[in-house]
Amino acid sequence: MSREQTFTITELAREFDITPRAIRYYEDQGLISPERAGQNRVYSKRDRTRLKLTLRGRRLGLSLAEIRELIDMYDVGRDQRSQLSKFLAVLDRQRAALEGQREDIEAVLAEIASLETRANELLGGEPTRKKKLAKR
Repeated sequence: MSREQTFTITELAREFDITPRAIRYYEDQGLISPERAGQNRVYSKRDRTRLKLTLRGRRLGLSLAEIRELIDMYDVGRDQRSQLSKFLAVLDRQRAALEGQREDIEAVLAEIASLETRANELLGGEPTRKKKLAKR
């Protein structure tokens, strides 16, 4: 009988390049639930996978509630089609939010470029962008 591989909080923190405090926070949020061996937390492969998915979700910009909902769907063994549909809906919302942010950033950059051009014209110089390109 083989014993399931387990991990310490230090091992997971090192592997995922996060702090033990971040791992404890995800535990407090119900995203992972390690066993206890006295005062020590003992993380299973399941906990490691859930942590990995949590960090991936955070990189995608998902909220902890969205991450928990997606991860929990896999735990209850629901129909894979409904899981994938839900995942696609979450990704679609995130894509729309990021595209909106990109449009806002592009608008601000255009405004900055316009202000730079106007300021340089008033100073009688060439646009800043051309000066930067010439230095390369």
